[in-house]
Amino acid sequence: MPDLPPDIAAKVRQSFASQNLMTMIGAEMTGLSHGSCELSAPIPDTMRQQHGFGHAALTFGLGDTAAGYAALSVMPDDHEVLTSEIKINLLAPAAGDRLVAEGRVLRVGRRLIPVEADVWAEQDGQRILIAKLLGTMVPVPIRPAAT
Repeated sequence: MPDLPPDIAAKVRQSFASQNLMTMIGAEMTGLSHGSCELSAPIPDTMRQQHGFGHAALTFGLGDTAAGYAALSVMPDDHEVLTSEIKINLLAPAAGDRLVAEGRVLRVGRRLIPVEADVWAEQDGQRILIAKLLGTMVPVPIRPAAT
């Protein structure tokens, strides 16, 4: 696997830092390499469903974002990515204090980038796989700012 060029790593990290949703939930980028991205976030009380588990929307958002930044890590500097479609299989309740999502690129295409992500719930040093996502990212050229 090729190393991630510093300019691409900086672009990915800067983009992540500007994501309001990720900032709101306290997510951090804990790993980044060519075609792979790991994110983690606490499960705040405001993001729990009626049974006390982390809400599926939190699981989905973290998994989708990890997969998206994995895809961005393989794009040239003049491209971004958007999610075209993504599916989630919820495997277990998000019981724990923290979620960890690892996104991976399955294949780099010119028009489509298939991706996957796994999401784990962490509690007391234990990790349980709670979701698998499979989706498609679309490369989008960055448009120059209007002057």
